[in-house]
This record gives sequence, C-alpha cells and structure tokens, in this order.
Amino acid sequence: MRQRPNYLAGFGSLIWLFLVGLPLYVMLTATLRTQSDYSTSGPLSFPAHLTLQNYLDDFSNGFGRDFLNTIVVTVSVVAIVLLVVPPLAYAIIRSRHRTMSTVFRIFLLGLAIPAQAVIVPMFYVISKAGLYDNLVGIILPTAAFCLPICTLILTGAMRDITSELYEAMAVDGASPARVFRQLVVPLSKGGLSTIVVFSALQAWNGFLFPLVLTQSDSTKVITLGLYNFQTEHGVDVPGLLSAVMLSMLPILVVYLFARRALVRGLMGVGGK
Repeated sequence: MRQRPNYLAGFGSLIWLFLVGLPLYVMLTATLRTQSDYSTSGPLSFPAHLTLQNYLDDFSNGFGRDFLNTIVVTVSVVAIVLLVVPPLAYAIIRSRHRTMSTVFRIFLLGLAIPAQAVIVPMFYVISKAGLYDNLVGIILPTAAFCLPICTLILTGAMRDITSELYEAMAVDGASPARVFRQLVVPLSKGGLSTIVVFSALQAWNGFLFPLVLTQSDSTKVITLGLYNFQTEHGVDVPGLLSAVMLSMLPILVVYLFARRALVRGLMGVGGK
C-alpha cells in the first residue's frame, strides 16, 4: 500500500532547518565582511565584498597563541584522563575489596561539587604550588573535575563485558594486566571515545579556571581570549564572530567523528 506523504512533518522540518540555519548563516557571512558593511547593511544581508581580513586580524592580535595554548591544555587533560580512568574503572569493576568500593563512592561525591564552590581554595593551592599563571595550573584542576563523570561512564561501559569472557581469559592463564590490555580495552572503545570527547569539551570550553588561575597574555586560552576580545572590540562584530568560528571548528570536528560513541557511552552501552 502506497503511503501518503506527511506534509505536516515536512513543513515542520523546514521550520526547524530555518531556525538552525539562520544563526549559522548570520555568523558565517558576518566573518566574511567588513565592520562598515555589517553596520550599514545589517546582519541578514549578503556581504557586498567577501574578505578574510577578519581571520587574519584575529591571528595578528594573538589569537593564534591562545589557540595553541588551548590545544596544549586539551591534549594534556585528555591524556591524564586516559592514563587514570581506564585502570581505575577496571579495578572498580573487578576488585572485590571494599577499598575500591569506597574509592568509587568518593569519586561519585565529586559529581556534586561545582567548580565555583572550590575556586577560592583551588586558587590558594595552585598559588602555593607555584603553578599560578601557568598552563599546568589549568590542566590539573580541569582534569580533576573530569575524572568523576569519566569514571562513572567507563565503569558503566566495562560492566557490559560478560563474566564468561573474563573466565575464558583466566582459563588461558592471562594475568590481570593482559586481561585489561587484550579484553577490556578493545571492548570498551565506545566508553573510551565518550570520555575523550567529554574531557576534550570540558578542557576546550573551560573559562573559570583560566580566568582565576592565569593573568598574563602568554597563558591565555581561547575562551579568555574571546572574553577580552569582546571587551576591546565590543562593536567589531565580524572580528569577534570570526574568532568564535575559529574556536569552534576543532571541537566540532572531534564531535562529528565521535558523536555516536558519545551517545552510546552516555546511555551506558558503550561496551557493546
């Protein structure tokens, strides 16, 4: 039987496409026009003359340095999460000792502590450690606040690995390290992808720690650079939006490649 077309759903899809596409159109076209053209013609008009000068000006004003600092912070945070969380989650799943259960509960308590509540003692600790106005002073607390949710996600993924597989590895005489390397890690790729994307997002979009724990231009990251850029060029909308466009591209690419794994991991089926 031939189905009748759903015109109402098609009309709703067009409306949704318009609502999503209009802000993207305004942002993209604004980055390709001059400030005078933007002020005269308005945000919805097409640029009279296309130009890439806004992007060049961003890098000449130090945005390239901010971009590089953000990459260093993001890669470092992801590396710390990948070094700490997988073996920790494996120990929580496989250990029968009460100590690991207590450790897991402590990590879960971290989910209830917002960064704003500990920013003052965090500033004191970072200053006493000699890490103030240093990228390491941003990396360590950012990674610490990623650990609880990443541990919860990865333990959920590892719980999907059946006990029969562990028993088969034990029969073969595999050590715990070999079981972790050859069984747990390959079957937890969905969960691993999830914690990589999550920690990368947290590090890339972090604002509070860079704002409080740094002060010089040499340690400025993208979010703080955008904040200061807006303060200095409050009326230069094309220049600001071009910086926003540059800042969102890398993490957008990461999300597009790992979005399915992210959804699976957050639903607790990352190990399947």
